[in-house]
Amino acid sequence: MADFDLAIIGGGINGAGIARDAAGRGIRVLLLEQNDLASATSSASTKLIHGGLRYLEQGALRLVHEALAEREVLLRNAPHLIRPLRFVLPHHDALRPAWQLRAGLFLYDRLGGREILPGTEVLDLTHGEVAVPLKRRYKLGFEYSDCRVDDSRLAVLNAVDAAERGALIRTRTRLARADRDGLVWRLALKSRGGRREIVTARVLVNATGPWVALVAEQILRRNTSIPVRLVKGSHIVVPKLFGHDHAYIFQGGDGRVVFAIPYERDFTLIGTTDEDYDGDPGAVAASSDEITYLCRTANAYFRETVEPEHVVWAYAGVRPLHGDRTQAAKDISRDYVLALDAPHREAPLLTVYGGKITTYRRLAEAALEKIADFFVTGPAWTARAPLPGGDFPWDGFEALVARACGLWPFLGEAQARRLVAAHGTRVDRILGQARSLEDLGPCFGTELTGAEVRHLMRCEWAERAEDVLWRRSKLGLRLGAEAREALERFMADAREAKTAAE
Repeated sequence: MADFDLAIIGGGINGAGIARDAAGRGIRVLLLEQNDLASATSSASTKLIHGGLRYLEQGALRLVHEALAEREVLLRNAPHLIRPLRFVLPHHDALRPAWQLRAGLFLYDRLGGREILPGTEVLDLTHGEVAVPLKRRYKLGFEYSDCRVDDSRLAVLNAVDAAERGALIRTRTRLARADRDGLVWRLALKSRGGRREIVTARVLVNATGPWVALVAEQILRRNTSIPVRLVKGSHIVVPKLFGHDHAYIFQGGDGRVVFAIPYERDFTLIGTTDEDYDGDPGAVAASSDEITYLCRTANAYFRETVEPEHVVWAYAGVRPLHGDRTQAAKDISRDYVLALDAPHREAPLLTVYGGKITTYRRLAEAALEKIADFFVTGPAWTARAPLPGGDFPWDGFEALVARACGLWPFLGEAQARRLVAAHGTRVDRILGQARSLEDLGPCFGTELTGAEVRHLMRCEWAERAEDVLWRRSKLGLRLGAEAREALERFMADAREAKTAAE
């Protein structure tokens, strides 16, 4: 008998989503991640749950329909991480005629069975708060709905839920070799500390994102059956450019779409780019040309000038799209493909190509359908199951913040909002019986406490300051060097204490 029914390589959103779905069906799951959860593409997105308005132009109706339907499923299941966001699309002569945009948005409103999110409106951009940041030449616009998301926490909380349903989550553990041994896979693992071990699994899933082809060739020693094209997307974060809570969607002169989104209270997130990438996915970074491009696109619309020296953070991720280089990078489908390799009387391999954060849950369901013949499993279940901390109404975020401020009045409102946005109803597990800020241990900056850090280490596999500051939160935007060093020392001491206790 194998040690596990299902082993998954890759701790991004797709791997974590498959692990959660499988564990909830009673499958014995092992999830392997060579670094931290969501440490690559799944923490480098545009932070949106959206249908993909521009995909309508490409005729990708199935992808748009599925993504639009998923917006409200995910909003209901993770209302702390995912919240509605209204987008403003300024019209100008280089775009399609206004009537065509209106018709496209009419279809966008109806394609996904929208029940919660408000529909499209026509805007007069000669006045109003959303018009103020824009240059005067924009007179007409459209406003429509999508959602924002904390992408890395979405992946982490899928892994948390998987673990609570019985999955074994192994971060900082590399798959060194995988061999078919009849009806099982024999997997050689190597942990960060150098410890080696062998485990077996009945089915293997390659969900390694931009490493999918490399893992297939070097570790699984199999050729990929579908061409993989790596496309880099870069983003910049600048001090906030507008005070309202709407986002903007712009079209650059080259036809690419760029968003400007209110971000982490004091900032504006601008992205993304589409460039072919041939390097190491682990070493990807925003180039100076991309930063200049994003600034230039924003400057075509905003009255306030954005310059590269205003950038407080730039990040990039690599999208593993299925396709060759016959199309422009911006035109390649963001849909996913699942390839099953199941020779007679040999252990099956499922390879995940492509995908986007919005459709990760449906991708996981489709993956379980692909391998259903190899297990005795329960039915699909994730559509109505809240993620950890998400067991409150989709429109109940403000009430939960008010509750936190009432129960723990020593919290500032900004701190309470951030804690609820990260942990939802599970904020109680961090704050507990605390009666003062001092009860929560040392403070790192103005918002992060020892109690929260210990929770992230104990329950969410955080090991380094970077894990806390950039993936479990975005407090890296606020903490200075001294606070970061104090956090790193605190976490090192906690790791040493745990090792001594074991």
